[in-house]
Amino acid sequence: MRRVGAARSGLFGIFFSADGFVLPRWLRKPARVLARLFKGDFTPPRFAATVSSGVFLAGCLAYGTYEGGHTPAVVQAITARSGFAVDQVKVVGHRETSEIDVLDKLELDGWTSLIGFDAEKARARIATLPWVEEASVRKIYPDALEVKIEERKPFAVWQHENELSVVEKDGRVIAPFTGGRHVALPLVVGYGAAQQAAGFLEKVQRYPELAGRVKGYVRVAERRWNLWLENGITVKLPEDGEDAALADLVRMDRDMGLLSRDIAAVDMRLGDRLVVQLTPDAVERREAALKAAKGKPGRRI
Repeated sequence: MRRVGAARSGLFGIFFSADGFVLPRWLRKPARVLARLFKGDFTPPRFAATVSSGVFLAGCLAYGTYEGGHTPAVVQAITARSGFAVDQVKVVGHRETSEIDVLDKLELDGWTSLIGFDAEKARARIATLPWVEEASVRKIYPDALEVKIEERKPFAVWQHENELSVVEKDGRVIAPFTGGRHVALPLVVGYGAAQQAAGFLEKVQRYPELAGRVKGYVRVAERRWNLWLENGITVKLPEDGEDAALADLVRMDRDMGLLSRDIAAVDMRLGDRLVVQLTPDAVERREAALKAAKGKPGRRI
């Protein structure tokens, strides 16, 4: 008959079982091993010393790696050689941004592990590229990255002093002008022109027959605009009432072909009159005609 309440000798005075107390099953075997070890009747397994030394050295190595801040590098090295090295990069949404520039910002070295790769830091680096408005970087396991780019929208080419820059609609500079597809963008010239161009160009676009002939929009003293037409004529618009001036200009061109004549400039700055400046050739022809008219008898000039 089993006696209830009997107790077995234990380790450090702690009994393995007693009245109302029994060690859990998973602790019983380790407790017995410890008890035998302290009683001196335990024989360590073969190679126990070697295994213990290996565990100790591995622990020291892990601790040194952690304290020295080398853990990310170790993780990169191990995982990259375990089939997680980045092998494919897909870039989408870019038109103005060079794919080479994007790859450069990813900072891949051929053995970069996808597990240890910091996608957020890479996204921040890509966002610093001139044409990039927004960017995202996604990991695709086991060995691929996908980069999505949303680019800034070019609105005009801004000439300031001797520099040409592509700008957005709000006037923010995107990048230096290098030609290519951007030659078709409107040219705005002068200090403050980039910031004020959107509203003014919208007014001119209401008259397609005029807008199609404009080669450049020149901001003068940050107060008013000049139109530089493709045939060389300069239209000087007033500081106030430019909407009415544009309507009058289009009307006179329709009725009299004003902008097709041999003139150098149309000055609309004075509200009560229109001043037309002739080209040098037109001035010579006019003077010659006047002289010829004066020489004819009975004709008054």
